[in-house]
Amino acid sequence: MPKFNLMSYLVPPEEVMFFHQFQESACVCNKTALLYNEILKTGLNDEKKEELIKYKKKVGISFKLILKQLNKSFIPPIEPEDIQYIAVQLHKINKKIVKACMNLEVYHVTEFTKEMQEQAETLVKATESLCEILKKFNKVSDVQDITKANIEMKNLESQGDEIHLRALAELFSGKYEALEVMKLRELYKGIESALDACFYVSDTILNVVLKQS
Repeated sequence: MPKFNLMSYLVPPEEVMFFHQFQESACVCNKTALLYNEILKTGLNDEKKEELIKYKKKVGISFKLILKQLNKSFIPPIEPEDIQYIAVQLHKINKKIVKACMNLEVYHVTEFTKEMQEQAETLVKATESLCEILKKFNKVSDVQDITKANIEMKNLESQGDEIHLRALAELFSGKYEALEVMKLRELYKGIESALDACFYVSDTILNVVLKQS
């Protein structure tokens, strides 16, 4: 009679573990983006700061788990550098959003520009799209869906670029004092960097599934 191995049921195979942690991180990034969008409407309070810290820790744990598993893996499901790159970028996305949220208080920014709100809404869409892409990542049959999602992500990234350029043009129009320019430019830059990272992850995933299909 074959021996029953409980651990084989409790511990997922390493390829499932990688994909699961990617999905978890992307979904937390989306929650953080939604919270940033909410903060721009209702303000930052202690409860929201606690949520931000929780999300930051959660993605940090996923990041460490992925790297730890990668170091132990003899034959990872995809190229090790792709696993590391995706993990790093997901970690970066969440850190950038959390930092932008916290900087609202650090910089004493209480009035939010139209461009900040547009950036936040675009980021919510980008992180939602990223969640969907990562849900399909380990299914080769979803190449067409991932390709389509990648095109949509590129459009969102381009939209983010347009908002960023418009925001900078407004900042340097002479309407703002120098200190205010520095504060807002840093906030715009952080969210723009998070949007770029969403596209980098999407593009990397597309390249991986195309190679494996």
